[in-house]
Amino acid sequence: MTKSNSIAIIGGGAAGVFAAIAAAEASPSAKIYVFEKSNKLLSKVLISGGGRCNVTHACFDPNELIDYYPRGSKELLGPFNRFGCGDTMEWFEDRGVELKIEDDNRVFPVSDKSSTIVDCLLDFAKRSGVDFQLRHGVKSIKKDRGEFFLDFDSGKSKIVDKVLVASGGSKKLWDELKSLEHKIISPVPSLFTFNIRDLRLKDMAGITIPHVRITVPIGGFETEGPLLITHWGLSGPSVLKLSSFGARWMNEVGHCFSVFINWAPNMDYDDLFELLNGFRKDFDFQRKRIISNSMFNIPLRIWKALCLFAKVPSSANWSDLSKPSIRRFCDILSESEFQVTGKSTNKEEFVTSGGVALNEIDFRTFESKLVPGLYFAGEVMDIDALTGGFNFQSAWTSAWLAGHSIVNHSFGNP
Repeated sequence: MTKSNSIAIIGGGAAGVFAAIAAAEASPSAKIYVFEKSNKLLSKVLISGGGRCNVTHACFDPNELIDYYPRGSKELLGPFNRFGCGDTMEWFEDRGVELKIEDDNRVFPVSDKSSTIVDCLLDFAKRSGVDFQLRHGVKSIKKDRGEFFLDFDSGKSKIVDKVLVASGGSKKLWDELKSLEHKIISPVPSLFTFNIRDLRLKDMAGITIPHVRITVPIGGFETEGPLLITHWGLSGPSVLKLSSFGARWMNEVGHCFSVFINWAPNMDYDDLFELLNGFRKDFDFQRKRIISNSMFNIPLRIWKALCLFAKVPSSANWSDLSKPSIRRFCDILSESEFQVTGKSTNKEEFVTSGGVALNEIDFRTFESKLVPGLYFAGEVMDIDALTGGFNFQSAWTSAWLAGHSIVNHSFGNP
């Protein structure tokens, strides 16, 4: 067993490597080890964003930024004020990485290659003297008389002064943290798509509806945004957001529940009825064939399917419909019910909801309230976010602050 004045960072992903750089740059004399169980660093960064790496999101107001975090929003407000999206962009740009903001405010390297981000992180980690130890899976973490004792799967051991855990959703490390009396919130999937078998969606795969409102009344969840129809059901930003905020409830009900889609979310029901009913007597509309003239930015194929299920005759004009027929059509447009029978993974995300209970962490320093000298960064905590670079941002923020705090205990204290 070896001893040195040192810091052990467990996990060689985005949070672990960034924390190592932050600690090493803040205290060049500190000995920083990163222990990674696999033979490769930053593997998820390399494949994230379809190989482009969505570094962060161009959201520079912390009060707005926290709205993208179903779990951790309250706790992250202070940290985001100290190291936010703009700070992340500045950090990479100062180190030679050119970044771009796309139309949806996602931030990527100009190269469109995640390897640009990986190379930057590894280059500056090595320049700072970070010692990477690959194939070093941590078997146990013990603390005795102010020192941490790490045992590895290889049979080797090490004594260090402080430990920062950035192991993501590793059940093995969560179990070790339980042995240190930390509470672990059981992980459940987040950011998933809905499995739905419904004739209304038959042959519609690939169609995007620009703006809908999706509601799960029994769970109390509602979102708005684009909707994508897939071969297996529903996806798109609105569904991913709904699945993220409703992750735990949806897991409890076995991912089987009813969703309701409002295809005309900018109109309330009464206004919608008055509008459509008015078409019956409107000279410009009454002779228009309903099924051939879609409205509310609904793609024509979807519009035709909605007309069919509202029992609108294929040859009908607006003047042909009765008030009850208009009412039935409004019901379909404002509240189409679909049965979700399961979930599918969103291929570009690796997100779960769960981890170290947030009330056991001091978010000024990211140090454990229960075990002095133990710190956390990234998804090992019960923090998760929507798609769009937000999960990376919480990793950068927590890692930067924890990295500084671990080498300077007074950092961040009032």
